Amino acid sequence: MSIKHYLQFSDFTADEYAYLFARAALIKRKFKAYEKHHPLADRTLAMIFEKASTRTRVSFEAGMYQLGGSVVHLTTGDSQLGRAEPIEDSAKVISRMVDLVMIRTFGQDKIERFAAHSRVPVINGLTNEFHPCQILADIFTFIEHRGSIQGKTVAWVGDGNNMANTWLQAAEILDFKVHVSTPSGYEIDQSVAGLRSADSYQVFKDPMDACRGADLVTTDVWTSMGYEAENEARRKAFADWCVDEDMMKVARPDALFMHCLPAHRGEEVQAEVIDGPQSVVWDEAENRMHVQKALMEYLLLGRIA
Repeated sequence: MSIKHYLQFSDFTADEYAYLFARAALIKRKFKAYEKHHPLADRTLAMIFEKASTRTRVSFEAGMYQLGGSVVHLTTGDSQLGRAEPIEDSAKVISRMVDLVMIRTFGQDKIERFAAHSRVPVINGLTNEFHPCQILADIFTFIEHRGSIQGKTVAWVGDGNNMANTWLQAAEILDFKVHVSTPSGYEIDQSVAGLRSADSYQVFKDPMDACRGADLVTTDVWTSMGYEAENEARRKAFADWCVDEDMMKVARPDALFMHCLPAHRGEEVQAEVIDGPQSVVWDEAENRMHVQKALMEYLLLGRIA
């Protein structure tokens, strides 16, 4: 089977996502029933972190062990990756020793250069531009609670960041709509997401209007990792983009709330929302592990009947 990477959400088709969501549901059922599922026995995942992580590390590491495989954990501080070895050289060496690589880094160009010289599949664990594994988990969580996302409306409130870019890609592929509201100066860039058209999203100046009639309201921290120097300016700019109870009230009565975490209550979301009855953030966090298990299985073994 030819090597297939997962570097952004647009790397897969709607049909592939249908398979992955079905497979993730099966894998999760087995996990909950304490049934062994070891299709990746004797396979090794290398996890490379240039950006720190909690959920990404735990979900990939625990997930790979649950699939019967093993894990090698690398950071720039404890490897040649932090000592100016060319990315291309690192990719050629590491991919000769493991079966799969997950990278959490800064620029998307780094992961693309690594993948171009890798002999094994590479997964984007997060870059400045995209976060496909998180949106994979978010959509799976929506399906669990509300069924198909096709034709639904997702309200994105906050920064036009990697999460927003990935939601835009997902909407175009899976046929739903994204309502986007960001402060001035922090808008989305359609060219980064690489969309064919603007048909799958709509921009709103007022976040309340973006949430109106939405099936899902979601947000992220105001200051993503790597942008800490802008923290104070962002606090001022984003002051009106805190998801509160009023925003949830104008969404559909059965609307869900999601956040990729970590969250700052009182900043991008009110405590009453993230800890309220419409929030599914804990299911969302757990589901990172289940969808990533399905993803790793698919990249290494293809479709399993």
